[in-house]
Amino acid sequence: MRKITLLAFFVCLAACGVRNTEKRLASGNYDAAIESAAKNLRTNKDKKRKEEYIAILEQAFSKAKEQDERNIDLWAKDAKNPDNLDRIYKTYLRMNARQDKVRPLLPLKLNSRNREAVFVFEDLSDEIVSSKSALSEYLYNDAAYTLRNGSKMDARNAYSDLEYLQRINPGYKNTKDLLLEAQHKGTDYVLLSAKNETNVIIPQDLQRDLLNVSTYGLNEKWTAFHNNRQRDIDYDFGLVINFREILISPEQIKEKEFIKEKQIKDGLKTLVDDRGRVVRDSSGNAIKVDKFKTIKLNIYEFSQLKSCMVMAKVDYVDLANNQLLKTFPISSEFIFENVYAKSTGDRRAADESYRSFFDRKAVPFPSNEQMVYDTGEDLKAKIKSIISRNKFR
Repeated sequence: MRKITLLAFFVCLAACGVRNTEKRLASGNYDAAIESAAKNLRTNKDKKRKEEYIAILEQAFSKAKEQDERNIDLWAKDAKNPDNLDRIYKTYLRMNARQDKVRPLLPLKLNSRNREAVFVFEDLSDEIVSSKSALSEYLYNDAAYTLRNGSKMDARNAYSDLEYLQRINPGYKNTKDLLLEAQHKGTDYVLLSAKNETNVIIPQDLQRDLLNVSTYGLNEKWTAFHNNRQRDIDYDFGLVINFREILISPEQIKEKEFIKEKQIKDGLKTLVDDRGRVVRDSSGNAIKVDKFKTIKLNIYEFSQLKSCMVMAKVDYVDLANNQLLKTFPISSEFIFENVYAKSTGDRRAADESYRSFFDRKAVPFPSNEQMVYDTGEDLKAKIKSIISRNKFR
C-alpha cells in the first residue's frame, strides 16, 4: 500500500512540473520554460514521462529564437539609440547561452512522433563581436565627450558607463585612464578647516585631531575630504568647524564630613534568657552566640571639580560662490572630578566600594588648555554624526 502511495505522489509531482513548465511557455516566458524543461531532462531524458518536456523545450526554444531575432531587427533599424546597441549585444549573448544550455542534451527523441526534436543552432560569434564592438565604441566616445563638456554629475554617469565598458570589453583603448579622469571630475572635494572666535586658545593638537580626515572615515566614492589644500584641486565645498564660545569653570574643592556606623562580630557570649539564666542545650552545655559591637568612622571627603563647555558650529560652504549652505550647532562638555577622603576611627565601618577613596590623594587641576583638549573625543563624534547624516550634494 505504501509503495502505491509513493508512486502516486511522484506521478502527481511530475505532472505538476510539466503543467508549470507549460504555463511558462503559454505566458511567453520562454527562457523560464527552457530552464525548467532542461533541468528535468538532465537525467533520464529517454524515459517516456520526459517526452512532454522535450516537446515543450523544442517549442520554447523556437519561439524564443524567433522573438529575439524579431527584436534585433527592430532595434537595428533605430541603431542611433544607444540603448538599442546594449539590447542587441545582450540579446545575442542570451541567444548563445540558450544554445549552450540545450546543446549538451541532444539528441532528444520524440518517440510518439517518430522523430528527433529539432533545434536550429547558429554560430553567433561574429554577431556578438560586432555588437560588442559597436556598443564599446559608443560607450567610449560618449564618455570621452561627456568628460570634456559635461558637469560633475555627468562625469559620474560617464564613470558608470566606463565601468560597464571595462566589464564587457576589458582593456578597450584607454578606458582605465578615462575611468580615473571620470572619478576625479565626478568627485566633490571638501576642504576642512577650523576657526576660533573665542578668547581662549584652542590647542594645536585638538585642531589637528578635529581636522584629521582619517579619524572620521568619511571618504566616499564621490566625496573626498582634505585638511590641507592641494594645488591641483579645485575645491567644491568647505567644512568649517567654528568655535563660538568656551566656558571654563573655576577650580573648586568641595568638602563634606559624615559619620558611618556599623555592627561587627566581636567574639562569642553565653546565651541567657529574659531572667538572666544561662540557656543550655539538651546535653546541659551552655549555648554560645555571636557577640556584636558598634564601630564608628568619621569621614572627611574632598571633591576637586573643574568643567569645560565648548560651543561651536559646523558650517557647510559652497566655495564656488562662498555661500553658506547649512550650519549645525554643536556643544561638548568635559568634567574633571577627583574624589578622595580622609578618616578617623575604624575604616571597617565604610562600605567596601567606598574604601578606595581613602587611598587617593589630591592631584593638580588640569590646565584650561587641557580641559579644552579633553572635549575633543566628544566633539569628533558629533562632527562625524553631522557629516554622515548631511551630505553636501
